Amino acid sequence: MPVTRTDPLARLTSALAQAQATAPSSDFDLNPDVVLAAGRKLRPAGVLVALRAAADGPRVVLTKRASGLKHHPGQIAFPGGKQDRDDADLTATALREAHEEIALAPDDVLVLGLLPPHETVTGFTVTPVLAWVEDAFTPVPEPGEVDEIFEVPLDHLTDPARYSIQSRRWRGQERRYYTVPYGPYYIWGATARMLRTLAEAMAKT
Repeated sequence: MPVTRTDPLARLTSALAQAQATAPSSDFDLNPDVVLAAGRKLRPAGVLVALRAAADGPRVVLTKRASGLKHHPGQIAFPGGKQDRDDADLTATALREAHEEIALAPDDVLVLGLLPPHETVTGFTVTPVLAWVEDAFTPVPEPGEVDEIFEVPLDHLTDPARYSIQSRRWRGQERRYYTVPYGPYYIWGATARMLRTLAEAMAKT
């Protein structure tokens, strides 16, 4: 039986299989002139790409990082962070961070699988964990870490026409990156690139 657009979990599972067959992504995808250091060491991190049901279709949960943070203040991001020594794996990392940052309990989440890892300019290899929120939860931002929690319709994020390529100066060089704005939220960089991977996969389902 073919997967229909009205069956979000089945379609996400199908898209996940498509995505897992693709190569890892990178902040350098659009910057082929950048020469990466051989033998560079990347720190592992995990983020939770959490989707929940809504009247207008599935929505993706995103955060606006606190403006007082040292790294990436005010940027739009998935809940997540670097892997701790006590984390069993990167799925555990993503679930722990989501619990801390937005009060999403791990027991309320159905993990669907892992999207391809993404290398960031800050030296991390980030593994996106695709998950479905099974029960209602009240988002609570972690003080000092998260300024805001909001949701974006999945249909918006999987529409290729919503994406554009922009550029800015970074460490003396022109750096190009994907953006997928939504209302007042400027979603760009690594977050937009990981969402683009999901969008490309869903286009094939």
